Amino acid sequence: MIFIENEGQTNPKLNLALEEYILRNFSADNDYLLFYINEPSIIIGRNQNTLEEINQNYVEEKKIHIVRRVSGGGAVYHDFGNLNFSFITDHDGKSLNNFKKFTAPVIKVLNNLGLNAELKGRNDIQVDDKKISGTAQFSTGKRMVSHGTLLLDTDLGEVVNALNVKMSKIQSKGHKSVRSRVANISEFLKEPLKIEEFRQLVLEGLYEESEPFETYHLSDAEWQGVHQLKTEKYENWDWNYGRSPKFNIQRSKRFPVGEIDLRIFVEKGYIKDFKIFGDFFGKEPVERIEQLLTDERYERTTVSEVLKNVELSDYFGEISEEDFIDLIYGDDE
Repeated sequence: MIFIENEGQTNPKLNLALEEYILRNFSADNDYLLFYINEPSIIIGRNQNTLEEINQNYVEEKKIHIVRRVSGGGAVYHDFGNLNFSFITDHDGKSLNNFKKFTAPVIKVLNNLGLNAELKGRNDIQVDDKKISGTAQFSTGKRMVSHGTLLLDTDLGEVVNALNVKMSKIQSKGHKSVRSRVANISEFLKEPLKIEEFRQLVLEGLYEESEPFETYHLSDAEWQGVHQLKTEKYENWDWNYGRSPKFNIQRSKRFPVGEIDLRIFVEKGYIKDFKIFGDFFGKEPVERIEQLLTDERYERTTVSEVLKNVELSDYFGEISEEDFIDLIYGDDE
């Protein structure tokens, strides 16, 4: 394992570009660990409709960064009280959606700090039923990134102010608000810790889990590549916002794999635009399904025929073809 030093960068667009650059360009002979702390920002899941996840007026007023990440899952709020960790490793065909494997060493570090931390639900680390970390994954095929947040001393009020949380998500989990589910790690510590101290303790704890880490500093040429990716992708409006479609049919449902939200524009009986949003995790980009269904007839038999050879679990996790087609044609609720 090689620890990548991000040189104290706090711009979320740059840190996400750094993470992806490592994933796509660094040697597959090694595994990598990256830590970063972001300025106030909302990090949008790959498959989400940005404008429906955020309080646009509030984030503009507060100058909160809005950035889409490459992994699935839901929108999260970052600030200087939040430590982000990222493991970049080989994808062996079994590791994707295996959150237990990658959270286990982090949980052990938290337990050593006196927290009763454990993995619960799909991808959350909790202490006494309070979420203190969320994780997500993304795969390029041969390599993958498993990353997550550690809420040390985040301004939890801003989570509510900056994010528009869908009622279906709140009701499905039986909670009245996001604030009731989320807690800071600092609430469970006997002694307060600054974020830099916490970062060092987590790093030292992870050292104990493996052979001694090498610390790597990017070259000037590598940083140039990171900045280029930041400019071309993570500062691009189309990447961060541009998936908001024209639609006249909306179908959404929460499955065990997460919420799937369909926006379909039908004209003269044909699907002219088909967009898929949600906080699910999958290893393949849903744009492929969107393209398959575009310009096809909006009828069950046609859609079933188009999808019959598609392995939907690659895109959403474990969901049946029947359930997905039922969602496309389900009754409005």
